[in-house]
Amino acid sequence: MQLNSFPRLDERARGWLRFIWDKATTPDDWSINGEPHPWWDRYSTPPMCSLVRFDLYETGYALPVMCDMTPAWREAYTRIADELVARHTTFWAAIDWITMIGHDPDQHRYPPEWLVYLPEHLRGRYDAPGWTANGVKPWGLQPDPIGADGNNFHRAFFNLLLCFYRYVSGNDKWEQPFKVVGCQDRLFDWDHHRLVSFMHDQWAERPQGIHCENTKIWPFCVSCAGLSLQLYDGLHGTHTSWVYQRWVEYARKHYMGLDQKGNLDWFAFYYDPLARSICTFRDDVSAYAAIAITLYVLPQNRAFGTQLYDMAVRKLGWNDPKKPLLQLHPDPRWLALAIFTARELGDTVTETRLRQVAEASFEPKFFGPDGNHFGWFFKFGESWPRGQLSSLMVLSELGEPGAWTRVFNQPNLTKFLEPTVSGVDYPTLGISQCWNDPTSGTLWVETYCATSSKRGVATTFRVSGLPNPAAVRVTMDDTEFRGWSVSGTDAIEIRTNVEVHRFRIETGWRGTVRVAAPGTAKAQSSSVSTTTAANALASASLHLSSQGGCSCC
Repeated sequence: MQLNSFPRLDERARGWLRFIWDKATTPDDWSINGEPHPWWDRYSTPPMCSLVRFDLYETGYALPVMCDMTPAWREAYTRIADELVARHTTFWAAIDWITMIGHDPDQHRYPPEWLVYLPEHLRGRYDAPGWTANGVKPWGLQPDPIGADGNNFHRAFFNLLLCFYRYVSGNDKWEQPFKVVGCQDRLFDWDHHRLVSFMHDQWAERPQGIHCENTKIWPFCVSCAGLSLQLYDGLHGTHTSWVYQRWVEYARKHYMGLDQKGNLDWFAFYYDPLARSICTFRDDVSAYAAIAITLYVLPQNRAFGTQLYDMAVRKLGWNDPKKPLLQLHPDPRWLALAIFTARELGDTVTETRLRQVAEASFEPKFFGPDGNHFGWFFKFGESWPRGQLSSLMVLSELGEPGAWTRVFNQPNLTKFLEPTVSGVDYPTLGISQCWNDPTSGTLWVETYCATSSKRGVATTFRVSGLPNPAAVRVTMDDTEFRGWSVSGTDAIEIRTNVEVHRFRIETGWRGTVRVAAPGTAKAQSSSVSTTTAANALASASLHLSSQGGCSCC
């Protein structure tokens, strides 16, 4: 069976999808009276990221890239994204803002490995990263974790997650009012549009960026906030992300320093405007602070992101095969981020060097009852792969180089107008390829067994959005296939079994060439124009305005 050249999920991507499906769809209790399942990663990169909500964000990173690889099959990504967003409205998602009230009483008892994250002159009397210090002067106690002066990381990553849901689903569910848990289990009303309006208006007044913990401003979280606004703009035709481009110019002047040769001298890990202190790392370790944000910078400002990456890997010697590859920090996060950026930029020399280290020491393996799950275990001796770190490694392997950047600069919105596969009994049956080729009027679908114990059982799936279902012709594994029937005015049902199969469905659909959103690459259209998609975006933009959107939109 000869394979076509269209994108498909490889075995590792399918195994990771299987695991995050189980994580997302297995009920657990994130309320004040419950506790998340221990497979949600609250352990990585302490003290900054050792919270379960960071696993929600980073688990979400793969979803839009996977969706771009199988754009005609989106229902699994939609379900996962919906579960991730729902958990983010709970007590456990905001537990730091809700429970870390006032300054940390253990400031003088931090372990030595935490002290590197604190300015030297403040150690022993300064809150560690991760301690939110809700209630301190001059802001006082702010019970709403979204509508606060600080807590930018909570809002920024949540907005990105909400955008991922809209990107894979096309659904406005989270653009309708929902409740968010705050201090003392109080509930606060928000919706996606209001959240973006709040972020934009707050940031427009603070060119230096918004603080996360009181009162640390993190280039990492600020850059994520900007990226979330950029994707929102791509989905809704708005113009909120200009605040990030202004911030980049501020950061160049205030958050980094170059030596006399133009090489990176230091980069701010965070800046505290009240303490008037910048946290930086000494010597070559300062490169880690620059690498930390490249994932978020590249899609927004490629020149700045490339500059940070080039200076960082040169400072560390990672791009020089003649030098030993030294890791100056034991946390796998930094190497994973560098691998991702090297691949995204096409730096194959550095990527090859770093990936060899990862393959040898990051412990990639299949696991689970049937060996259908995949993750990276990092030799921690734990029962499940850490979601935060594994997500970064999986993202570094998905699709073609540049796939992450294209999500934000050339978002595929015409997928919602194309023939679509649905009703798949996932995770019994998996879909590794689902691609409409308008030049031939063909939908390519490749199936596989996602749960080994279900191999061979009978199953069905549906194809909708067809111009003329009765005129469809189907082949399976290069043989004429008649196990299908018309099931609606624009749909057919295919009866098959749980196995590896390749379907070639001649849909006759040639209506739209894949296009990006308004404000990105110029759209191309054929006999059925993309006006429908543009109108939908315009409608969403008007909805933002009616909800009290920002004045610039």
